[in-house]
Amino acid sequence: MLEAAKVTKYFGGMAAVSNVDFSVSQGEIVGLIGPNGAGKTTLFNLISGALPLSSGEIRFKGRKISGLKPHQICRMGVARTFQLVKVFGNMPVLQNVMLGSLFGREHTVSPAEAVREAREALEFVGLAEYINAPAKDLIVGNQKRLEMARAIATKPELLLLDELMAGLNATEVSEAIDDVKKLRDRGITIIMIEHVMKAIMSVCDRIIVLHHGEKIAEGTPQEIAASSKVIEVYLGE
Repeated sequence: MLEAAKVTKYFGGMAAVSNVDFSVSQGEIVGLIGPNGAGKTTLFNLISGALPLSSGEIRFKGRKISGLKPHQICRMGVARTFQLVKVFGNMPVLQNVMLGSLFGREHTVSPAEAVREAREALEFVGLAEYINAPAKDLIVGNQKRLEMARAIATKPELLLLDELMAGLNATEVSEAIDDVKKLRDRGITIIMIEHVMKAIMSVCDRIIVLHHGEKIAEGTPQEIAASSKVIEVYLGE
């Protein structure tokens, strides 16, 4: 579904992402881990079109998407959430999600259909009771869920989740893990950046590890947990 070849991004003279190759198959949940500053969110920005590549190429379902604008990539079926939540704070929760239906897809959706889909997405993420609340009034954990609902409303085939579980307590992490599994059951392929190792190890089919912008390991959760290189630079003993 997604292929990246020699993906590189420079900021000034520094490579934030350097010659990264990877692929993601339909139906997979792929984890992206590494220390802070490893290039994980930069890679998401390159996939989603928020940043241009310095070199390399990214393809979605065989079509080159590197060089396209974010809204074009979204309408092709690639949605994302953000490490630092980006909601429309003064708008009600329901309208935040409606934007995904109205503007995140190739075909036109009626306002009534957008309301129905937004309600369904909010029900899915457990925010149905907050539909009329301003988004800024939600706690951060619920703002992250709101972002996920908005992304779901675009009807993505590939969903990029950037630290969905950061700051959540143990119960909320378990709920978020269930949500990710249910998204896959809906036919959505997922790449997730996460520092919560319980989540990564329990839900991912495969894990990619970045360090200083380079891919240093890739494998099953068991292979990554046993990798001496990954233990040294990230996991610890």
